[in-house]
Formats: sequence, C-alpha cells, structure tokens
Amino acid sequence: MQFKDIYGQSAIKQRLMKAVMEGRLPHAVLLCGPEGTGKLGLALALAQYLCCEDKREDGPCGCCNSCRMSAKLVHPDQHYVFPIYKEKSEETTTCESFLPQWRSRLLKSPYFSYDQWNEELKSDNKQSIIYASESDEIIRKFNTKPYEADCKVMIIWLPEKMNETCANKLLKVLEEPPEKSYFILVSENPEALLSTIVSRVQRIFVPPIAEEDMREALTHLYGLTGNELADVAHVAKGNLVAAERIVETASDAKEYFDLFVSLMRISYMGDARKMKTWSEDAHALGRKRQLSFLAYAQNMIRENFIYNIHNKEISYMTSDESGFAQKFAPYVNELNIAQFLSELDLAQQHIGQNVQAKIVFFDLAMKVAVLLRKIKM
Repeated sequence: MQFKDIYGQSAIKQRLMKAVMEGRLPHAVLLCGPEGTGKLGLALALAQYLCCEDKREDGPCGCCNSCRMSAKLVHPDQHYVFPIYKEKSEETTTCESFLPQWRSRLLKSPYFSYDQWNEELKSDNKQSIIYASESDEIIRKFNTKPYEADCKVMIIWLPEKMNETCANKLLKVLEEPPEKSYFILVSENPEALLSTIVSRVQRIFVPPIAEEDMREALTHLYGLTGNELADVAHVAKGNLVAAERIVETASDAKEYFDLFVSLMRISYMGDARKMKTWSEDAHALGRKRQLSFLAYAQNMIRENFIYNIHNKEISYMTSDESGFAQKFAPYVNELNIAQFLSELDLAQQHIGQNVQAKIVFFDLAMKVAVLLRKIKM
C-alpha cells in the first residue's frame, strides 16, 4: 500500500512522509478518526515507507525488495495486531492464526468496518477482541532483530478492542521500545483507550474524506457519474465504507424512500384504509429490511428537522430526498421531533422482538398522523 493509493488526506500524507525523511517520526503514532477515512491505509503506507530501501519525498519507491513484500503484506519486519475471536475461552490464540483472512481482506481494500471484519472471520455474532496473549507475541516480535529492513513496524488496528491486561502489558514497550521500532495504532474510538496508552503516543486526527476526493474515489471504484455521484459523495459524509454501503443498497434505499413518502402522505390524509394497505406493504419487506427501513426513516426525520431549521448545508440527503423535504420539512419541528424519533425507535424495538409487523406498522402510521398535525404557527 502506497500513499498514492489512499484517497484524499494529502496534508496527513505529507506530514507523515516529511517526519520520516527528517527522522522526526515518533516511535508510537495514533491515527484516529471516523470510520472509512483511510486510517488503516495510511498505516500500511507508512509501514511500507519506513521499510523502503529507496525512499523518495513523494513516497516509497515501490520497486525494491522491501516494497514488493510490503505490497503483498508478507514483509517479515511488518507485524499486525487486530481483533480476533476464540472458539473456546481457554484456548490460546493470537492474530498469527488469522493472518490469511487479514491479508485477504486488506488486499481487497483497506477500507472496511469492524462489523465487516467480523463477517470475514465468520465469528457467528461473537464480538472479536485483542486478547491478553497478544501482548506476549508483540513483545517477542519486537525483541528480535529486523530481517530485511533497518526497522520494525507494528500496526495495531482498533486498539480500543484490546483486553485490559494486554493493554497494560504493552505500556513498558510503548514507553521504551527497542531502537528503530515503530508502533502505529489505528483507532476509531481513542477515548476508549487507557489514558496511559494515549499519553505514550502522538495522536494524529484523520478527518472525513473531502467531498471532492470522495467524488474521485467513487468514480474510480464504482464508475458513478452525474447526480448519482453527487448524491453518494454528499450523503456518505466523507466515509468510504458508508459510500460502499450506499452504492450496494441503492435499490433498497429507493424503496425505503418511496415507503417513507407514502407513510407521510397517507398519515397526513388520515386514511385508515390506506394505512392498513401501507402496513401490509411494510410487512412484506421481511424482518431484516423492516428494521433497515425504520433506521432509514429515523435518519430522514432527523435530516428533515435540520432542513427545517435552515441548516440545509449540513443536511445530508439525496436530490430526491431534498426535493421531498422542500414541502415536508415544516412538518418536522421542535414540537414533534423527539416523539417522531421515539415512536420509530419503539417500532424498531417491537420488530426486533418479533411483534406482529402489520400491527406495529399500522400503529406507527396512526401515531404519525397525530404527530404531523403538531405544526408551529
């Protein structure tokens, strides 16, 4: 992974490369920020740059033996720590056992979420973590001499998932690492880390990808153009993982939008017969998509409230959604926003508990009819 392969983040790329070239890179760096901004890709690129035999000001050479191994994620001086899971609580398992899955996932793309990683692991809904046994493996690897490069690099993805015992064991090596050893921590929730770890690293915030860079990424990855490109780039809010979800679920999103518009119009009319028909249509979605629709509806209510209070520049809706909001937004205001979200959340809970969907959605439609009449005069 080279810096040029990461979308946007030019200021951070330059900062990291300059620090390496001037010999000022701290031995422990914490790249933190929202999901889907390229933090893990930056960590991989920095590792390759550190190990490159012919560094240039604009990045690693990409040709030396070290760069070739880095590109395949098999460099002997680059190590990875990431959340895993155990079949049995008493077994001793480290990340080494999951390296094939890790390499496979990274070679597809370094832009992925914790949930997507759990799916890759096929963890059967078990939440992966970094176990205490990993700390001994990290210390062992750092106590050996480099094989190919003149340094060692340890990338820890989502250190907030680290077992507390593991985290405490790493404090000493983080404070006094062997010479020419680097830790690169990649976190989406640095507040969940031990304060003693945060105090031993240099924190670098990786912001959401700029919308112009998102457009370039989406054109390159998915061939998007025109309004579709503009909509996805805007709604994704600088998160390339979210953008991928939006592209993959575009047909679902259109169906959810139509269902939402229909609910609001029928409820406003107060037509009980049409409400019943609508609840049957919602029932036909199936439980998983019913939950997704209700999450979509909550987001639409929030976005319309933002639109209504004249903050259109921070409202993240597609052109179709914005077009509907022009007339609908006044019906979502300070008098009903909290109850709107509460009723949608309650419906989501009931669906999750397998309550009869037709009843849940008909009840929701009637409640929406009442809420739409709470308009500021």
